[in-house]
Amino acid sequence: MTKTDKASSENGQTDTEALPEATVLFAGDSGDGMQLTGSQFTLATAHAQSDLSTLPDYPAEIRAPAGTTYGISGFQVHFGSGDVRTPGDSVDLLVAMNPAAVKVPLGRVERGGTVLINTDAFNDRGFKLADLDADPREDGTLDDYRVVEVELSKLTREALSDTDLSTKQVDRSKNMFALGLALWLFSRPMDPALEWIGDKFAEKPDLRDANRHVLKKG
Repeated sequence: MTKTDKASSENGQTDTEALPEATVLFAGDSGDGMQLTGSQFTLATAHAQSDLSTLPDYPAEIRAPAGTTYGISGFQVHFGSGDVRTPGDSVDLLVAMNPAAVKVPLGRVERGGTVLINTDAFNDRGFKLADLDADPREDGTLDDYRVVEVELSKLTREALSDTDLSTKQVDRSKNMFALGLALWLFSRPMDPALEWIGDKFAEKPDLRDANRHVLKKG
């Protein structure tokens, strides 16, 4: 069964709900690493022996300005304990790195589904780039969804505050925090992603250790 962790109960324990299937969509700018994040979630799901189907979704415009709707990159994963033949008609969890990543795919999210947002990008500049007149958290746009607000950028910077990485390198690691959250929510194994990070950054131990640390923090 596919499992998703719910909020902590009164006794401090984490409740777990078994689901026969689920669809997750990671969405953000091309520079946010959503294709990589989705592929690593897919690998972990395969290791969990779930059947699955994926749908990579590339930006409508090459090198579109960051934060704009036509620069959104997505990766959708539909997985379950039974036969899975399609990438999923509707999304149960949307992981959105900025306002545009909420605006573009929101119509695919199931009513009552979860929208996990990077609140650090939800500001006046982000709304303007996404051509939004107001904060979707406040104008009723997200009233039919369960909204989970996470300061992905801030938490990533805090996790790597003791490293010598540049601000750009640190910020590019926030997708690993998002991946860690998704793996935890659906009880997916972390080892495949840790191994992949080790292989990819074998000659860059500072980046290897940083990405592994952020993944675990998520």
